[in-house]
Amino acid sequence: MTALLSVQDLVKTFGSGDAETRVLRGLNLAMQTGELAALLGPSGSGKSTLLTILGTLMHPTSGSHTMLGVDLTRASDQALTEFRNLHIGFVFQFHNLLPDFTALENVIFPTAVREGRETVRARARGQDLLVRMGLADRINFPTANLSGGQKQRVAVARALMNSPELVLADEPTGNLDRASALQVMDLIAEINREEGTTFLISTHDEKIAAVCRRQIVVGDGLLTG
Repeated sequence: MTALLSVQDLVKTFGSGDAETRVLRGLNLAMQTGELAALLGPSGSGKSTLLTILGTLMHPTSGSHTMLGVDLTRASDQALTEFRNLHIGFVFQFHNLLPDFTALENVIFPTAVREGRETVRARARGQDLLVRMGLADRINFPTANLSGGQKQRVAVARALMNSPELVLADEPTGNLDRASALQVMDLIAEINREEGTTFLISTHDEKIAAVCRRQIVVGDGLLTG
């Protein structure tokens, strides 16, 4: 495996003066290409803040953050937006799909935003991903008509649309029943094995974490395991 990302002495502080809260306290983390890792820790430990920084959606207060050899702490907001669109995918607990759009339209949305239009190539890629997610018969369904498990599989396909090196997932199975949750994780593990996509999955579920080959534990703003 080759190095994908590294954060060193990462600090994130909110507020100031008496209201200052230090959420990350000098955290260090390195991940290799092709890892399938669970991010564990109690509520308030800093997991969501770490994911947000790794996803380039938030600047750290101090410390370094590099990915694919790029120093992201020094990048402009425009450069971060472009980097994020090319190299990072996201899966959220509440899937964040556009309800009036079809499954396919939701999946190809990241590429349409980047290229300014839908393309034949993008539609073919989106259709292939939805078939792989077991949704061949739901490609043109509005996502409002899909079950929770189906919506989350659409969200996984959308995260993979631009073939990112890293997918960050924040409690992606938190609102699913056990069978649907394990189905989504099986699909993630399959993509990880076959395409080498790196996944970092925040979860409180020990059975979901057990699917991952690495467990990263955060406590009080630092790695504890």
